[in-house]
Amino acid sequence: MTVTRPTRKTGHAAAEAALRAHALAKPGATEHFPWGERAIKVAGKVFLFLSADTAQLSLSTKLPASHGLAVMLPFAEPTGYGLGRAGWVSASFEPKTPPPLELLCAWIDESYQAIAPAKLARLAAGGDAPAAAKPTAKRPAAKRPAAKQPAAKQPAAKQPATKQPAARQPAAKQPAAKQPAAKQPAAKRPAAKRPAAKRPAAKRPAAKQPAQRR
Repeated sequence: MTVTRPTRKTGHAAAEAALRAHALAKPGATEHFPWGERAIKVAGKVFLFLSADTAQLSLSTKLPASHGLAVMLPFAEPTGYGLGRAGWVSASFEPKTPPPLELLCAWIDESYQAIAPAKLARLAAGGDAPAAAKPTAKRPAAKRPAAKQPAAKQPAAKQPATKQPAARQPAAKQPAAKQPAAKQPAAKRPAAKRPAAKRPAAKRPAAKQPAQRR
């Protein structure tokens, strides 16, 4: 960050000149006096209000990142007219109070980054743009080395694969088939002999003897 130091002027006028020069060095920055107060814009939008007289030096910037810390300083307060709610901070200094130029220039940088278009903001972040850009000298095109062709790969000689003896697997044991038990013929028991039934003897009639004659 480049800060323009006051040279011949002293007091508030010198500090105002240094802050004005720092703001106008930004890419696309222009100066306007809408209400009798100096306003510095970029792309038609104000990023710095600046004024100085015999009574005091005052400025207002938009600080979206450091707003909370800035308003804690004794010389700073939220900007009026509702701008404080949008992150604007105003600072004022009495005639015998020297303003901190390094801090105020940092506020101008932050305000510019918040307001400027993205292209100009990136340009300012890399350094303030000069008044007239110098044409860049053309550099001779660098010669590219010739592309190396890969060497042809020769096929590797195939070596016969060594045969390893196949591992013998134990034969699976099959369960022995169960043979049906041979049926033995049942032993024949001798039939029980029943006693023969006795038949009564047939009675024969007694032979009649002839009567003896007397």
